[in-house]
Amino acid sequence: MEIVVIGAGASGLMAAIQAAASGARVTVLDGMEKPGKKLLTTGNGRCNLTNLSAGHTPVYRGRNPGLAEGIVKAFPPGETLAFFESIGLFCTERDGGLVYPRSGQAASVLDCLLREAVRRRVRLKYRQKVSDIRRDGQGFLVETEDWRYPADRVILSCGSKAAPVTGSDGSGLALAGKLGHKTAPFLPALVALKTKETLSHTLDGVRMPARISISASSEETVLQEAGELQWTGYGISGIAVFQLSRFAVNALEAGKQVTARIDLLPDIPVRSLMGSVEKILNGSFSGTNEELLEGIFPKKAVPFLIRTAGVPAKKPADTNAMGRLLETASNVRLTVTGSKGFEAAQCCSGGVLLTEIFPRTMESRLVPGLYMTGELLDADGPCGGYNLQWAWTTGFLAGKHAGGNV
Repeated sequence: MEIVVIGAGASGLMAAIQAAASGARVTVLDGMEKPGKKLLTTGNGRCNLTNLSAGHTPVYRGRNPGLAEGIVKAFPPGETLAFFESIGLFCTERDGGLVYPRSGQAASVLDCLLREAVRRRVRLKYRQKVSDIRRDGQGFLVETEDWRYPADRVILSCGSKAAPVTGSDGSGLALAGKLGHKTAPFLPALVALKTKETLSHTLDGVRMPARISISASSEETVLQEAGELQWTGYGISGIAVFQLSRFAVNALEAGKQVTARIDLLPDIPVRSLMGSVEKILNGSFSGTNEELLEGIFPKKAVPFLIRTAGVPAKKPADTNAMGRLLETASNVRLTVTGSKGFEAAQCCSGGVLLTEIFPRTMESRLVPGLYMTGELLDADGPCGGYNLQWAWTTGFLAGKHAGGNV
């Protein structure tokens, strides 16, 4: 059995190892000079390689999220950790379910995968950008610029369009489409958002706890996330923004007006805080509105809040002005106009529709012998290791079944 895996990322390497372990002869083709470049960037270089709640708590998104949840249950985080332990990677749980390599380095994950691939006699070929996949009798012919690779089965693990500097250019979607598959266009997800409003330059880089809500046009349904907000010169960023970004980007793509409502007092009601403010004002405090606000928020955020509320900065602090300032801080509204694009995205929404693959095997329902994995498929998760778990699961299933070990 000759298998060609297209893509040497997380899901591709997992698929190659499993196919080889099943007895197949495996060749991995990748267009980059080195493998796993995107894997090395995950988790800020620390590689949050899974989340223990994946498969237990519904988190995956796409046109058929229920299918994605069911697929992950076939090779859940516990089995992922057992696999990595078997190839020499020690892991540790942090922050309630997030799993990292004990070394704290993504390179450790990649090194273990490559060592296992070599041990399984997987042939790794780089600078081999695939241009076409054609049927050839009962098998396939995989074409690159300078070679043709015959294969009994092909595993497409090309990724999406997120972070193109790592080799993700969306070409896998074109290859799948040419073979007859229906696809949803890739759109940036887990990405910073641009806003219409001009923000104070002093805000750039400031991080604050916040509760952020996203609404589209006049719809009352609001998506909400609490976490860290980072202000930028172009708009908003941070984990909380990333978690909501795929919904904002998809709504903009559908022609809807998107609004972000930001509560900069996520942990305390304005009324409760005003009680403390009034107590201070009735005491010996004699400072200005600006100075009192600096006791609540980062100093660099204060000019923005004062300007937005229309309150004098240098006048002595008073109850009415502080009430307006705190109400403003709890309900900042920004018009979202776009995202930082594929270059800054951690993953994408969109891909090959899950209804067109067999969820138990990752094999195409349309093209026997063709398997697909990872970000190429129409499923994406939030930050926290869910997208890498998707890569490990789909890679494992595709490799095992393509290699014949069912």
